[in-house]
Amino acid sequence: MKIRRIKTLSEFHKLRGLPSPTHPLVSIVEYGKTKIFPENIGEKWVFDYYSIGVKRNVPRLRYGQQEYDFNEGLLSFIAPGQVLSMAPNQKTSLKHSGWLLLIHPDFFFNTALAKTIKQYDFFDYSINEALFMSEKEEGVIEAIITNIKQEIESNIDNFSQSIIIAQIELLLSYSERFYQRQFITRKKGSHLILNKVEELLSNYFNDENLAKKGLPSVQSIAENLNVSPNYLSGLLKSLTGQSTQQHIHEKLIAKAKEQLSTTQLSVGEIAYELGFEHPQSFSKLFKSKVNLSPLEFRARFN
Repeated sequence: MKIRRIKTLSEFHKLRGLPSPTHPLVSIVEYGKTKIFPENIGEKWVFDYYSIGVKRNVPRLRYGQQEYDFNEGLLSFIAPGQVLSMAPNQKTSLKHSGWLLLIHPDFFFNTALAKTIKQYDFFDYSINEALFMSEKEEGVIEAIITNIKQEIESNIDNFSQSIIIAQIELLLSYSERFYQRQFITRKKGSHLILNKVEELLSNYFNDENLAKKGLPSVQSIAENLNVSPNYLSGLLKSLTGQSTQQHIHEKLIAKAKEQLSTTQLSVGEIAYELGFEHPQSFSKLFKSKVNLSPLEFRARFN
């Protein structure tokens, strides 16, 4: 499959049959005015800029390895270097609508957002957990987009960048708030994931081949659940106050306590059975979590 890399906003505008952008580094596009050309079906795209947008009635897209269905209207976040593709053999006559905010990373140059934008986990979220917004929430986001559009279309001056940056930061802050609301209001699905995490970790630490497999990683747990590591940790923290890594450690320490209190295995043997290459690493982690060394913990039981 052909991979098309789109480096600039001007290139995107040209590809989609739009006039040249007013500003070379930041642009707002009315998605209903963009053209989806037949030759683009089946292609993969890699963007060198950030894309935030609401898209409705768009043919199914693949974002990384998963499908992204925009038909219900939701807010999506795509970071530079991520892969997007449109599945072949689909009708493209749907009346699509919405908007796109395109921002080249160079626009953040010499601003705090150049660093802080990487802290927003939703740029790395699993695609099936994009942000669904209520009508009221969408109105809040639309108002911010209107402010940015007005600033872009005004005469550029020394204040333009800082004003647009402030609006982008406001948009990201509201998006973060709405994501937290989504975690709370979609408890059923969230708790199913939590239950699955507990099941995966229990099975993992009860596996007789644990010594050969090594310790479970955040990445491996997330892959088993078909979500991104950042999304999983964000979800677990909202439900339990603990990240995925903390959940792994909690199960590990529980298993270690069981071994120390019910077997005669040495600390080194227990460490090896739990997937540690070096007993010292196990002892250090155990003491940091229990405030006792493994031997001190065992002594209390004896």
